[in-house]
Amino acid sequence: MDTTGQTTEQALAVWVDQDLCTGDGLCVQYAPEVFEFDVDGLAYVKGPDGELLLAPGSRVDVPAHLRLEVIDAAKECPGECIHVHRAADDAPVAGPDAED
Repeated sequence: MDTTGQTTEQALAVWVDQDLCTGDGLCVQYAPEVFEFDVDGLAYVKGPDGELLLAPGSRVDVPAHLRLEVIDAAKECPGECIHVHRAADDAPVAGPDAED
């Protein structure tokens, strides 16, 4: 059962585990408004003001118009380091903790 359509209608939060990041860059290609590289070559999430959030485990809300892109980035990430959770109940919807 494909629940992607239902999931993209719900508020989501995302964070990157830099310990697993391979620096491949797919996330930045999918959603440059949400992900960006730092000088260390690893991806981080960006706050609503565009500021890179460097603290481990930093989460941001996913803008509604980018939910599908962020889910796709998590699914395609070779490092399996992008965690996307539903904001309402913190259930994983994409990434290493999600059930496909």
